[in-house]
Amino acid sequence: HPNVTADVGQVVFGEAFTLTGDTPLEHLLWKLTGKRYVSIESELEAGCGLMPFEYREKQFLHSLQWAIGLELMLMARDPWRMLLSTDHPNGGSFLSYPAIIASLMSKARRAELIAKAHPRAMKRCRLKDLDREFTLQEVAVVTRAGPARTLGLKHKGHLGPGADADVTLYERNLADPQKMFESPRYVLKAGRVLVEDGQLRHAVTGSRLRADIAPDPAGRRQTEEWFAAHGSYDVSQFGLHEHELRSMRTV
Repeated sequence: HPNVTADVGQVVFGEAFTLTGDTPLEHLLWKLTGKRYVSIESELEAGCGLMPFEYREKQFLHSLQWAIGLELMLMARDPWRMLLSTDHPNGGSFLSYPAIIASLMSKARRAELIAKAHPRAMKRCRLKDLDREFTLQEVAVVTRAGPARTLGLKHKGHLGPGADADVTLYERNLADPQKMFESPRYVLKAGRVLVEDGQLRHAVTGSRLRADIAPDPAGRRQTEEWFAAHGSYDVSQFGLHEHELRSMRTV
């Protein structure tokens, strides 16, 4: 469907950290794993749960979750609408991106992981039958250009006039894509060299972005009325305040 995009949320085998507003789910994971978890409630208006987690190759459900993310990207006809992520930290750390990219670029790499995964889960999916291997251009699309276009960030995701000078350069190594993407040769942020010959030269603090979208007055009134009738907080206590908005970059 032309209006559908997918933030894939790729699950990665190994350590992760669940962070969710679905407190009952965190309670269930606690019962299943026995790990310590934190549950925070606020006047019953909202809640969240936090817990360390591990995705294991020999677990049926974990193997199925891992395969689904890769299938979404490999089976998509239009990579511009498949956005690579791990839903950090829920599906795995963003430090896992090089390993995910290597799986997308190499059927042989996928075969190694499939051999370690739960066999019944692998029979239930098509991953083992997919021959597609991403090109470097497709990798750039699902990790940079596609997300920028989907979010409407015209100054990101390309090297044309008016774009931010945020550039990463890699030493070409198609024999081992994971190694290539783990160690960039140069990293530039706003035209400033942060990494040179693989060594960190400078560290910078990023900026927070906000969309320049006017709120719907009718929707705001309905929200205020609902909170007045059912909530324990005033609606003005939610959302961003003026001093917070001033510290953000509007796009």
